[in-house]
Amino acid sequence: AILAQVVGSRTRECPPNLPIVCSQSLSGKMAQAAGFKVCVVGGAGGIGQPLSLLMAMDPLVSELCVYDLTLAMVPAAGVAADLSHINSRAKVSAYAFDKDDKAIDKAEECLTGCHLVLVPAGVPRKPGQDRKDLLGINAGIAKNIVEACAKHCPNAVVALIVNPVNSVVPAMGELYKKKGLDPMKIVGVTTLDVVRANKFVHEVTGAPLEEINVPVVGGHAGETILPLFSQVEAMKNVPADKLMELDKRVQDAGTEVVNAKNGKGSATLSMAYAGARLGKAVLAGLSGEQGVEEYAYVGSSITELPYFASKVTFGLNGIEKVHPLGTVSAYETERLEALKKTLQGEIEAGLQFASENSLQ
Repeated sequence: AILAQVVGSRTRECPPNLPIVCSQSLSGKMAQAAGFKVCVVGGAGGIGQPLSLLMAMDPLVSELCVYDLTLAMVPAAGVAADLSHINSRAKVSAYAFDKDDKAIDKAEECLTGCHLVLVPAGVPRKPGQDRKDLLGINAGIAKNIVEACAKHCPNAVVALIVNPVNSVVPAMGELYKKKGLDPMKIVGVTTLDVVRANKFVHEVTGAPLEEINVPVVGGHAGETILPLFSQVEAMKNVPADKLMELDKRVQDAGTEVVNAKNGKGSATLSMAYAGARLGKAVLAGLSGEQGVEEYAYVGSSITELPYFASKVTFGLNGIEKVHPLGTVSAYETERLEALKKTLQGEIEAGLQFASENSLQ
């Protein structure tokens, strides 16, 4: 019999004699047989619970840590107990800390040996709240986690789902750099923009979802999100006005969900799905699979901006390559120039935070 494994949108057939899943390198085989340790910080929250479930289902995950605060509405221990009953190989553990605890002092057992740390954490923006105030709060939350990762799992990929991503990721990347660590280990999760764009293209064109992969570049908020529909075969005959409408829908998709939930929630399930897609890509690369490509917001030199979302290749050490944008249309070129100005300001806010702080 042939075992087929699906990783994101990638399917491959594997010989039945290899344990767990197939591999394309000796180190990959060993890693997959042993499995990876993954931590979800905020694992008892609205995104964290379904994200933890999806990661526990990944055959590459042998150990899953659900990390949250003691004040979480659902205890981390309850989430871990629930997940421990599903039929997967993952051993699930819970870790809960008080809100004033320093993760670097408390989370050693949880984070030591982690290969991937997913961080759906932070507070939502309140009506009328200044973005700078939100950044100050959420960058502080992210710093607490990143500081602990720098000490206890410095080689782990740290995938941040902490708003505002456009500022928080540069802040944490620069703090890693100041600490003498690899800033490319800090990854901003923007896959939700790709997931949404793919689904919207499918709805408009009827093209099979497995044949659609919309490049979404730039940043992860409003007008900084740029889907490159000109590079999508299924969109070749779609009128220009429809392209612009879809572009705007991808930008505003988060608000679409908030409104549908009548202000009582945001995009949690689709965000968890997208976060798991990124997580699976990271682990596939770490396992030795070749050519694992995904979109993420990372340190970059493909434009004049130091951080940018684009296609990346994941390998044995995390990000191996940041891909150029490719050919873009006149409309996309205009949008790109406009978004750079907004994104630059948001990046600078993150760099300012990093200049005023250091990791312990």
